[in-house]
Amino acid sequence: MEQKKNSWVSALIIGVCVVISCVALACGLSNFRSGSQHIISATGSASVDFDADLIIWRGSFSATDYSSKDAYATLKSNASEVKNYLTGNGVAEDEIVFNSVDIRRTYREIYDDEGKYIGSEPEGYELTQSVVVTSTNMDNVEKISRDISSLLEKGVEFTSDTPEYYYSDLDALKLDLIEKATQNAKERVDIMARNSGAKIGKLKNSNLGVFQITAQNSGTSTYSYDGAFDTGSRHKTATITVHLDYDLK
Repeated sequence: MEQKKNSWVSALIIGVCVVISCVALACGLSNFRSGSQHIISATGSASVDFDADLIIWRGSFSATDYSSKDAYATLKSNASEVKNYLTGNGVAEDEIVFNSVDIRRTYREIYDDEGKYIGSEPEGYELTQSVVVTSTNMDNVEKISRDISSLLEKGVEFTSDTPEYYYSDLDALKLDLIEKATQNAKERVDIMARNSGAKIGKLKNSNLGVFQITAQNSGTSTYSYDGAFDTGSRHKTATITVHLDYDLK
C-alpha cells in the first residue's frame, strides 16, 4: 500500500513538472515572437566613383661580379643612371627613395664527366637595389614606368613593377559614404513602416559593413569578405553598407 502511494506521489510530481515546463516554453516562444515582431530592419548602401591622386611606382636594378666591391661599383653607377633618368623626366628628387642594397652570394654548380652533380663553388656576388617613386604627377610617372628602354640601352638591368594608385583623402571619403549609407537604410525603414502602417521607435542596433574599394566597372565579383582594397586601378569605386534595427511603437 505504501509503495503504491509513493508511486502515485512520484507520478504527480512528474506531471506537475511537465506542465510547468510546457508553460515556460510557451511563454518563452510568445516573448520571442513578440520581440521579433516589434523590430524593423533594413540595410542601406552607398557607393561613389573616384580617381586616385597619388601614384607609387617601384623598380629594381642589379649588378653581378666576382667580387662584391666590383659589383657594388657597378650598382652605384647604375643608381646614378636611374636617378638621372627619373629627374631628367620631371620627377623631383624628394619623390625618389633608394632602398638599401641587398647582397646575395652566387654559386656555380659542379658536375663530373658523367653529368652527375658533385657540389658547388662560389661564383661571385649579386647586388640588388630597389627604388620607389611617390608622386601626384600620375600621367608623367605612368609614362616613364612604361618606357625604360633608355636605361636598358645603358646597360642597367632595370625591372619595372606595375604602378600602384592611392587616394590621399580616403578617411573623408569613407565618412561621407557611411553617412549616405545610413540615410539610405533609414529611408528604407521609413518606407516599410509607412506601407505597413507601423510607427518607428528608437534605434535598437546598427552594424557597419566592410569597405569595398575596387576598380570601376569591375562588379561585385571582386568584393572580398574582409573588404577589397584595389591599388592597381587609377579609376576606382568605393562601396559600404550599413544595417539598422529599429523598435516599433
